[in-house]
Amino acid sequence: MKTAFISGGAEGQGHLLARKLAGRGWRVFAGMLPNARTEGFADVPGVTPVQQNVADPESVRESAAEVERYLAGAPLDLLMNVAGVADIGSGVLENASTEDVRRVFEINTFGQLRLVQAFLPALRRAKPPARIMNYGSGAIIVSPPGAGVYNMSKHAVHGMTLTLRNELVAWGIQVTTVLPGGVKTGMTANPFESTKAMWSRTRPELRALYEPSLLKPTTEVLPKLLEEKGSTADEATEAALKLLDIARWKSCYTVGKDASMLKPLQKFLPEAWFEAVLRSTYKIPSRKQ
Repeated sequence: MKTAFISGGAEGQGHLLARKLAGRGWRVFAGMLPNARTEGFADVPGVTPVQQNVADPESVRESAAEVERYLAGAPLDLLMNVAGVADIGSGVLENASTEDVRRVFEINTFGQLRLVQAFLPALRRAKPPARIMNYGSGAIIVSPPGAGVYNMSKHAVHGMTLTLRNELVAWGIQVTTVLPGGVKTGMTANPFESTKAMWSRTRPELRALYEPSLLKPTTEVLPKLLEEKGSTADEATEAALKLLDIARWKSCYTVGKDASMLKPLQKFLPEAWFEAVLRSTYKIPSRKQ
């Protein structure tokens, strides 16, 4: 029986991935915050909830030790680094506080690094070699306004992936970054309201500067794109699990229907044209020369 550890298992994509992988016959360990409800896996005997706060180094170490006790010397075949946050620090970067930036990186970036470090001993034991799937975001391709802090943290995740691909090749461990487009989960619920709240947290002098060009794109255009073009969590997780059928992973994959054309467009269009397409899509007005 193959084994996997999936972080962020309490809800959203992490929860669905754990259920679906268990349905394929895997034994799945689902990392969940200590106060999270575990009843969601009561009907899935193949899933073992494990308390874990990815922002807490000691919690990650304890969760890895717990999984090792369950494994009893057996290998871990797959690590899926899914846990993350999006709303903390949202807004224009000029308004971002260092405290919020650190909090987002603690969860989205350092949290993933902690899990890689903690589970590599078990991953090295896998034969055939194990795999690591780090969750980035399609935001690193399209750079939506107001999501800069989140975007920065996910760029760093992909940088980690690229380095791990070279550092772990001696063990045959494959690593990739998954870049989901817009996915309708609890993290993105009520996008029209959450983006308005983003502006309410912006300093008045910065609101006066940025709202003329970015209020409509962030509170109307982007939420509408998510509602109309975004994928359901079921669609996004199905696409992610299909990657397990690929024999040799590339460094990254987009998943979700709105993300399918992002990488080709970025690859084949000149940078200025690609940015112009994005700004036109977001309806960001350009300065008249």
